[in-house]
Amino acid sequence: MNDLTSLTLKEALDGLAGRRFSSVEITRAHLAAIAAARELNAFVLETPDKALAMAEACDARIAAGDAGPLEGAPLGIKDLFCTNGVRSTAGSRILGDFIPPYESTVTANLWRDGAVMLGKLNMDEFAMGSSNETSAFGPVVNPWKSRGSNRSLSPGGSSGGSAAAVAADMVLGATATDTGGSIRQPASLTGTVGVKPTYGRCSRWGVVAFASSLDQAGPLAKTVEDAAILLASMSGHDPKDSTSLPVEVPDFRHSVGRSVKGLRVGVPKEYRVDPMPPAIEALWTRGVEWLKDAGCEVVEVSLPHTRYALPAYYIIAPAEASSNLARYDGMRYGLRVDGATLDEVYDRTREEGFGPEVKRRILIGTYVLSAGYYDAYYLRALKVRRRIADDFTRAFETVDALITPTAPSAAFGLGDSAADPVAMYLNDIFTVTVNLAGLPAISVPGALDDAGLPLGLQVIGRTLDESTMFSLAGVLEKAAAFRAKPQKWWIR
Repeated sequence: MNDLTSLTLKEALDGLAGRRFSSVEITRAHLAAIAAARELNAFVLETPDKALAMAEACDARIAAGDAGPLEGAPLGIKDLFCTNGVRSTAGSRILGDFIPPYESTVTANLWRDGAVMLGKLNMDEFAMGSSNETSAFGPVVNPWKSRGSNRSLSPGGSSGGSAAAVAADMVLGATATDTGGSIRQPASLTGTVGVKPTYGRCSRWGVVAFASSLDQAGPLAKTVEDAAILLASMSGHDPKDSTSLPVEVPDFRHSVGRSVKGLRVGVPKEYRVDPMPPAIEALWTRGVEWLKDAGCEVVEVSLPHTRYALPAYYIIAPAEASSNLARYDGMRYGLRVDGATLDEVYDRTREEGFGPEVKRRILIGTYVLSAGYYDAYYLRALKVRRRIADDFTRAFETVDALITPTAPSAAFGLGDSAADPVAMYLNDIFTVTVNLAGLPAISVPGALDDAGLPLGLQVIGRTLDESTMFSLAGVLEKAAAFRAKPQKWWIR
């Protein structure tokens, strides 16, 4: 039998259903892989006892012929998702050892379908970051290394722990969240597949809030088909979330491998940034040719307000964050630092509880919402957001999807952008428009650059048309034939 941790989710589910191995066996294999890869710092909490108990229950259901769609599959959970009875911190000191007495809807859906929880995955604090360096638990290390270098690289963020765990074969798949690119950018930097679904496709209930009008849960996986399987389980209407869409969930797996002949795919001319790294330009060109070879018509389209997306995003997201994070005051749960007065308790708790990046965004958000600046910044940003969404609406009148690069670079060194927040924010240049417009998008690994690091292609779909998006992604995945894996240097 091959190493069980090298299997894709689909292969593992087939093996479990065929009784070629048990859930306990594959769970033990992944727990051993996690223990051997602690140098990557992908997990902030391992839950081996819970995982094995869940695996035993899965094996009993499989034996009884009562298996769910994910029965017995060991997964990792981003620490932004509240898990009943299991510490959930959002990567922040301010939540301390908070143990939720409830389960997020997304993770409840996974357990309903038979998945096994291996533990909680590292992330940028409150999902604020593009390098997984703002976590209170320290940075995650990308499993990939540049050719001929031993330097530690970033896995991207904020879902860096999820991406690293998938890339290093510590999990069969992982939950993640995407507010401005936090699923797709890490996917691109780690050679994995990441899906940001339509806003409202997955419930936000029980997911610690960053920017409520932008946050959306989605999967990180090894293949497009694996991502489709996970998204089907994660999705569904939830009356506890007022933004959850009351729509049926398609079986996204059936879209992977479907013919795309006759589809029209747009190439946004505004996404050609200057300077565009040659390797990314070359991959984008190849991606277009792959779609043409599959029978697609590829045309240039214009999204004229793209240039304003990053400024608008970095007004709207901090504004919503400043409001959402006001609840962390040391009164009800989490960290509490005593003081002589109530105001002093608030001040000391928030000073010690929040990291520098979270404080920066709270201050920006408070500023743009303050009297005298609300109209000049926040309202104007909302108007720009509307224009960006209108650009996509017009584009989708003539095309079925869009193809772009996912990120402006391959994985970069830990610490490279830590002192320059603007440089870090620019990592989201190809992804934030999708969140502002509420659209679905997927990142698919397409090639290695000259340093041997993975690069991703992004497919953007119409609202609630993840099916077409998965079909196109499947074509790109097949044409790219990306089989590269990081060398397991952490196993000594």
